[in-house]
Amino acid sequence: MPVDLDVPVHPRMSEVEGSAVRFQQVTKSFGDLVVLDDLDLDVAAGEKLVIVGPSGSGKTTILRVLMTLERPDSGLVQVNGDYLYHEERNGRLHAASQRHIRQVRRRIGMVFQHFNLFPHMTALENVSFAPRKVLGLSRSEGVEKAKDLLSSVGLGDKFDEHPSRLSGGQKQRVAIARALAMEPEVMLFDEVTSALDPELVGEVLGVLRDLAENTSMTMLLVTHEMGFAREIGDRVVMFDEGHVVEAGPPEQIFANPQEQRTRDFLHAVLDRK
Repeated sequence: MPVDLDVPVHPRMSEVEGSAVRFQQVTKSFGDLVVLDDLDLDVAAGEKLVIVGPSGSGKTTILRVLMTLERPDSGLVQVNGDYLYHEERNGRLHAASQRHIRQVRRRIGMVFQHFNLFPHMTALENVSFAPRKVLGLSRSEGVEKAKDLLSSVGLGDKFDEHPSRLSGGQKQRVAIARALAMEPEVMLFDEVTSALDPELVGEVLGVLRDLAENTSMTMLLVTHEMGFAREIGDRVVMFDEGHVVEAGPPEQIFANPQEQRTRDFLHAVLDRK
């Protein structure tokens, strides 16, 4: 449970103009391992933020905190100006109710590394299930929405296929369609190509590229695909040992990084290609 409870709302904690996601002095540890170390991070509305860094640096924990899969030990998290783990009452912050947390979290969608599809459901059922149960769409509305989304990610001929009959790239595209079906304001992508065979990576990156270019959705992407990061990102964050080492436009981070840790990481990753 976050420890910043029953504290006055300081002006710097209030909504930042145009900020879609905001971390303020967020910490998270697992035992003695500090994975988020007093993290301050702002993501602008509509920004495509790419997070890179070594394995175990805490990148995925940023996304998991936003999805409430991990609770921060301390600090404040805001989504489009609303606190995620706190509620404001009488000018002070208090621990949020589960109802409040669910309401704010509903604005966020996440696509995981390992798909997480329901194996007993078809592609169409996987995509239409949550909008019917959570958003209250009728069966026909949910099916129509799912068909549109699956078609938009190139799976218009796979409506009735179960995950076991889909390739890894097709499964990941179903997962993207399923997340989009909830109409999120913020989309999180956690190493969505790392479990795929190399020849299938391009089809998933193509879907992400279309989303980045053709929607105003705020996107946070954790990826090890440096070329893709350079192409798609409005801003790249180099993350290591629980904190931001360096952040800037892709051309700066990849062509002229300012920090030695960033240079060492990029040399190590690009030399393996």
